Amino acid sequence: MGHRLTLYILIGMILGVSAGYLVRVYVPADSQAFEYWLRSFSTLSTIFLNLIKLVVAPLILGTLVAGIGHMGDSSALGRIGTRAITWFILASLISISLGLIMVNFFQPGAGLNFTVGAHSLAEVGEVEKLDLFEFIEHVFPKNIFQAMADNNVLQILVFALFAGVGLTAIGDKGKPLLRGAEALAELMLQITGYVMRLAPIAVFGALAGVVAKYGLGILGTYAELVTEFYLSLIVLWIILLGVGAIFLRGRIVSLISYIRQPLLIAFSTASSEAAMPKLFEQLDRFGVPRRISGFVLPLGYSFNLDGSMMYASFATIFIAQAYNIELSMTQQILILLTLMVSSKGIAAVPRASLVVITATLAMFDLPVEGVALIFAIDQFLDMGRTATNVVGNAVATSVITKWEGMLEEPRQDAARSPLATVHALHQEIGEFNLDGRHGPDAEVA
Repeated sequence: MGHRLTLYILIGMILGVSAGYLVRVYVPADSQAFEYWLRSFSTLSTIFLNLIKLVVAPLILGTLVAGIGHMGDSSALGRIGTRAITWFILASLISISLGLIMVNFFQPGAGLNFTVGAHSLAEVGEVEKLDLFEFIEHVFPKNIFQAMADNNVLQILVFALFAGVGLTAIGDKGKPLLRGAEALAELMLQITGYVMRLAPIAVFGALAGVVAKYGLGILGTYAELVTEFYLSLIVLWIILLGVGAIFLRGRIVSLISYIRQPLLIAFSTASSEAAMPKLFEQLDRFGVPRRISGFVLPLGYSFNLDGSMMYASFATIFIAQAYNIELSMTQQILILLTLMVSSKGIAAVPRASLVVITATLAMFDLPVEGVALIFAIDQFLDMGRTATNVVGNAVATSVITKWEGMLEEPRQDAARSPLATVHALHQEIGEFNLDGRHGPDAEVA
C-alpha cells in the first residue's frame, strides 16, 4: 500500500493541476459555476484536513504521555529534552539567519518602489501587536479539553509533560492510565490508516483549487520571488540533511525514502498537521522507537518549524525592500530574535506564518499592508516551507534517537498496519530502558 499511496498522491497532484487549469481557462471567473468548482475542490481538501485534525490532538496526547511515562526516570527525560531543545534552537537560528542572508543576497523586493497604502488592508485583516507576556501565559493551558479542541500543540505538550512525569512518579498505580495512553495512540494511528486513503483525493482538491483561483500565470508574475525562495529552501535542505548525515551516515538516504509520503502530503496540502500522523508511522518503520518519537516529534512541531521560520525572515525583509525601507544589521538581528520567539507554538496549519509576519511587521512599524504583496502566492510558498518543516522534524527526531544510541534497524514491513506497528513497539517497551539494559533490573519501580 505504501508505494501505491505515493503513486496515487503523485497522480492526484498532476490531475489536480490539470483540472484547475481547465476550470481556469474554460469557466468564466465571474460566474456562479466558477464559484461552484472552487467550493467543490475546497470541500475535498477540507474534509481530509478536518479528519486529520480530528486525530492530531489525541495522537499527540497519547504518544507524549506514553513516551514520557516509559522513559522511566526524570534524568533521561531531561537529557533527551535538553538535546532536543538545543537542536531546535540551533536549527531555528540557522533557518532564520539563512533567510536573512538569502533575501539580502537576492534582493527580490528591490525596485518595486511601493508606497504605504498602495495595497489594501482588507485582505490582511485585523492586526494585533505581539505581546510577549501574553504569549508566555498562553503556553500554559487552563483547560486541557479546550486545548485539544483548538489543536493547540504547545498547551497539549505542557499537559502531557506533567501527566507523563506524574504517571512515572506514582508507579504501579499509574500503569492503567499509561496503557490507556498507549491504546489511545494505537487507536488514532489506526484511524489515520483509514483517513490516509483519502489523501490522493485531498491533494487533487487542494491543488485544483489553487490553480483554478490564481492560474498558472501567477507563478510567472512572481517567478523571481518564488524561484529565489525555493532556492533558499534547497540550501536549507542541504544543510539539514548534511548535518543529519554526520550522525546518521548512510541512513540519511533511507530516511528521505521513508518520509516521502509525509513530504508529498505536506507539500500538497500546505499543512504540517496533515503529514504528522503518517510521519509518526514512517519514523516507526525507519527504526525510531515510539518512546523517543512520541516525545521529540510533538516538541518539534511547536519549536522546530524550520521552513516557516526561514520564510518569516525572508518575507519580512522582502516587504521592507518593496517599500524601500532600509533596515540596519542591528534591526535585522532584532527581527531575527523576535521571530525566534514569536514563531514558537504557532499552529501547524496553512497560513499560520502570515500571522507571525504580520505581527512582526507591526512590532517594527513596517507597513503591515505589505502582507498583501505575498498573499496571492502564499499558498505556493507555504507548500515548500511546510515540506521543509517535515524534513527538519524527521531529521531532528532521527538524530536525537541516534544520539541516545536507540536507533533500530529499519522495518521492511510497508504493508504492516499502523496498529500492528505500534503493537510491536509496545511489546518491546519494558524490555529496554534508555541505557539499553534488559530484564527486571532495567525497569523503574
